[in-house]
Amino acid sequence: MAEKEFGSGHLAMPEDDGKTAHLSGLQIPSIGLAATDGSTVNLAEGGLTVVYVYPRTSPVIGGALEGWDAIPGARGCTPQSCAFRNYFTELEGVGVERLFGLSTQATDYQKEVAERLHLPFPLLSDSSLAFCCALELPLFEVGGMTLIKRLTLIIDNGRVEHVFYPVFQPERNASDVMAWLSSRNT
Repeated sequence: MAEKEFGSGHLAMPEDDGKTAHLSGLQIPSIGLAATDGSTVNLAEGGLTVVYVYPRTSPVIGGALEGWDAIPGARGCTPQSCAFRNYFTELEGVGVERLFGLSTQATDYQKEVAERLHLPFPLLSDSSLAFCCALELPLFEVGGMTLIKRLTLIIDNGRVEHVFYPVFQPERNASDVMAWLSSRNT
Protein backbone atom coordinates (compact mmCIF):
# COMPACT_ATOMS: atom_id res chain seq x y z
CA MET A 1 0.00 0.00 0.00
CA ALA A 2 1.66 3.21 -1.17
CA GLU A 3 1.38 6.38 0.88
CA LYS A 4 1.32 9.89 -0.44
CA GLU A 5 1.49 13.14 1.47
CA PHE A 6 -1.92 14.77 1.48
CA GLY A 7 -2.92 17.71 3.61
CA SER A 8 -1.52 17.39 7.12
CA GLY A 9 -0.60 13.72 6.95
CA HIS A 10 -0.10 10.60 4.92
CA LEU A 11 -2.96 8.75 3.30
CA ALA A 12 -2.90 5.30 1.80
CA MET A 13 -3.19 5.54 -1.99
CA PRO A 14 -5.73 3.15 -3.52
CA GLU A 15 -4.43 0.81 -6.20
CA ASP A 16 -6.30 -0.29 -9.29
CA ASP A 17 -7.42 -3.77 -8.28
CA GLY A 18 -9.19 -4.34 -11.61
CA LYS A 19 -12.61 -4.48 -9.94
CA THR A 20 -14.15 -1.99 -12.39
CA ALA A 21 -12.65 -3.38 -15.62
CA HIS A 22 -15.96 -5.05 -16.49
CA LEU A 23 -17.93 -1.77 -16.38
CA SER A 24 -16.88 -0.09 -19.66
CA GLY A 25 -19.65 -0.60 -22.20
CA LEU A 26 -21.98 -2.15 -19.63
CA GLN A 27 -25.71 -1.43 -20.01
CA ILE A 28 -26.98 0.01 -16.72
CA PRO A 29 -29.79 -2.11 -15.25
CA SER A 30 -33.14 -0.48 -14.60
CA ILE A 31 -33.04 0.16 -10.84
CA GLY A 32 -34.81 3.00 -9.04
CA LEU A 33 -32.62 4.93 -6.59
CA ALA A 34 -34.03 7.33 -3.99
CA ALA A 35 -32.78 10.88 -4.52
CA THR A 36 -32.45 13.74 -2.05
CA ASP A 37 -34.85 15.85 -4.14
CA GLY A 38 -37.65 13.35 -3.42
CA SER A 39 -37.56 11.70 -6.85
CA THR A 40 -36.61 8.18 -7.85
CA VAL A 41 -33.79 8.10 -10.40
CA ASN A 42 -33.16 5.35 -12.94
CA LEU A 43 -29.61 5.64 -14.27
CA ALA A 44 -30.53 3.39 -17.23
CA GLU A 45 -32.53 6.32 -18.59
CA GLY A 46 -31.43 9.74 -19.75
CA GLY A 47 -28.57 11.21 -21.73
CA LEU A 48 -25.05 12.05 -20.65
CA THR A 49 -24.85 11.39 -16.91
CA VAL A 50 -22.01 11.68 -14.40
CA VAL A 51 -22.28 9.66 -11.19
CA TYR A 52 -19.53 10.07 -8.62
CA VAL A 53 -19.70 7.18 -6.19
CA TYR A 54 -18.27 7.83 -2.73
CA PRO A 55 -17.99 5.72 0.44
CA ARG A 56 -19.72 8.04 2.93
CA THR A 57 -19.76 11.57 4.21
CA SER A 58 -19.02 12.02 7.89
CA PRO A 59 -21.43 13.71 10.26
CA VAL A 60 -20.68 17.29 11.32
CA ILE A 61 -20.52 16.16 14.94
CA GLY A 62 -18.33 13.15 15.57
CA GLY A 63 -16.35 13.32 12.35
CA ALA A 64 -14.82 10.41 10.48
CA LEU A 65 -14.64 6.85 11.74
CA GLU A 66 -11.52 5.88 13.65
CA GLY A 67 -8.89 4.65 11.20
CA TRP A 68 -10.75 6.18 8.22
CA ASP A 69 -7.62 7.86 6.84
CA ALA A 70 -5.80 4.50 6.78
CA ILE A 71 -8.35 3.04 4.34
CA PRO A 72 -7.05 3.61 0.79
CA GLY A 73 -9.32 6.04 -1.04
CA ALA A 74 -11.77 6.57 1.82
CA ARG A 75 -11.06 10.17 2.82
CA GLY A 76 -12.38 13.10 0.81
CA CYS A 77 -16.12 12.63 0.23
CA THR A 78 -17.05 16.18 1.23
CA PRO A 79 -14.28 17.82 -0.87
CA GLN A 80 -15.31 15.65 -3.83
CA SER A 81 -18.96 16.73 -3.52
CA CYS A 82 -17.94 20.39 -3.22
CA ALA A 83 -15.74 20.11 -6.31
CA PHE A 84 -18.62 18.70 -8.36
CA ARG A 85 -20.82 21.50 -6.99
CA ASN A 86 -18.22 24.04 -8.13
CA TYR A 87 -17.96 22.48 -11.61
CA PHE A 88 -21.71 22.01 -12.05
CA THR A 89 -22.21 24.78 -14.63
CA GLU A 90 -19.07 23.84 -16.58
CA LEU A 91 -20.17 20.20 -16.70
CA GLU A 92 -23.53 21.27 -18.12
CA GLY A 93 -21.58 23.31 -20.66
CA VAL A 94 -19.86 20.17 -22.01
CA GLY A 95 -23.16 18.31 -22.37
CA VAL A 96 -23.75 16.68 -18.98
CA GLU A 97 -27.52 16.40 -18.60
CA ARG A 98 -27.53 14.78 -15.16
CA LEU A 99 -25.06 14.81 -12.27
CA PHE A 100 -25.42 12.70 -9.13
CA GLY A 101 -23.45 11.62 -6.10
CA LEU A 102 -24.17 8.05 -4.94
CA SER A 103 -23.45 6.23 -1.69
CA THR A 104 -24.93 3.50 0.48
CA GLN A 105 -26.03 6.06 3.09
CA ALA A 106 -29.74 6.59 3.74
CA THR A 107 -31.55 9.37 1.89
CA ASP A 108 -32.42 11.23 5.12
CA TYR A 109 -28.74 11.47 6.01
CA GLN A 110 -27.85 12.49 2.46
CA LYS A 111 -30.47 15.27 2.51
CA GLU A 112 -28.63 16.97 5.37
CA VAL A 113 -25.36 16.72 3.44
CA ALA A 114 -26.91 18.06 0.21
CA GLU A 115 -28.39 21.04 2.07
CA ARG A 116 -25.28 21.75 4.15
CA LEU A 117 -23.02 21.67 1.08
CA HIS A 118 -25.54 23.56 -1.11
CA LEU A 119 -25.40 20.92 -3.83
CA PRO A 120 -27.30 21.90 -7.01
CA PHE A 121 -27.81 18.21 -7.86
CA PRO A 122 -29.30 15.27 -5.94
CA LEU A 123 -27.47 12.56 -4.06
CA LEU A 124 -28.67 8.99 -4.65
CA SER A 125 -28.99 6.29 -2.02
CA ASP A 126 -28.18 2.66 -2.70
CA SER A 127 -28.73 1.63 0.92
CA SER A 128 -30.16 -1.72 -0.27
CA LEU A 129 -27.00 -2.35 -2.35
CA ALA A 130 -29.21 -3.30 -5.33
CA PHE A 131 -27.33 -1.04 -7.77
CA CYS A 132 -23.90 -1.97 -6.34
CA CYS A 133 -24.60 -5.68 -6.58
CA ALA A 134 -26.12 -5.48 -10.07
CA LEU A 135 -23.02 -3.68 -11.37
CA GLU A 136 -20.62 -5.64 -9.15
CA LEU A 137 -19.10 -2.42 -7.83
CA PRO A 138 -16.10 -2.76 -5.52
CA LEU A 139 -17.18 -2.71 -1.87
CA PHE A 140 -15.47 -2.68 1.52
CA GLU A 141 -16.57 -3.18 5.12
CA VAL A 142 -15.83 -0.83 8.00
CA GLY A 143 -17.55 -0.24 11.32
CA GLY A 144 -20.32 -2.71 10.47
CA MET A 145 -21.14 -0.83 7.24
CA THR A 146 -20.82 -1.95 3.64
CA LEU A 147 -19.48 0.95 1.59
CA ILE A 148 -18.57 1.46 -2.06
CA LYS A 149 -15.02 2.21 -3.11
CA ARG A 150 -14.73 5.64 -4.69
CA LEU A 151 -15.23 5.75 -8.47
CA THR A 152 -16.93 7.89 -11.08
CA LEU A 153 -19.11 6.64 -13.92
CA ILE A 154 -19.71 8.46 -17.18
CA ILE A 155 -22.97 7.04 -18.53
CA ASP A 156 -24.37 7.92 -21.95
CA ASN A 157 -27.88 6.76 -22.83
CA GLY A 158 -27.80 4.07 -20.16
CA ARG A 159 -24.41 2.61 -21.08
CA VAL A 160 -21.15 3.07 -19.15
CA GLU A 161 -18.79 5.00 -21.40
CA HIS A 162 -15.91 5.61 -18.98
CA VAL A 163 -14.91 4.79 -15.40
CA PHE A 164 -12.56 6.79 -13.19
CA TYR A 165 -11.08 4.29 -10.73
CA PRO A 166 -9.38 4.43 -8.38
CA VAL A 167 -9.92 8.07 -7.43
CA PHE A 168 -7.15 9.15 -5.06
CA GLN A 169 -7.48 12.91 -4.88
CA PRO A 170 -11.27 13.31 -4.64
CA GLU A 171 -11.05 17.11 -4.73
CA ARG A 172 -9.56 16.80 -8.25
CA ASN A 173 -12.07 14.26 -9.56
CA ALA A 174 -14.50 16.89 -10.94
CA SER A 175 -11.72 18.67 -12.86
CA ASP A 176 -10.46 15.30 -14.19
CA VAL A 177 -14.00 14.44 -15.35
CA MET A 178 -14.33 17.89 -16.92
CA ALA A 179 -11.03 17.44 -18.80
CA TRP A 180 -12.04 13.98 -20.03
CA LEU A 181 -15.46 15.19 -21.21
CA SER A 182 -13.91 18.22 -22.92
CA SER A 183 -11.45 16.01 -24.82
CA ARG A 184 -14.34 13.63 -25.71
CA ASN A 185 -16.19 16.52 -27.35
CA THR A 186 -13.28 17.60 -29.57
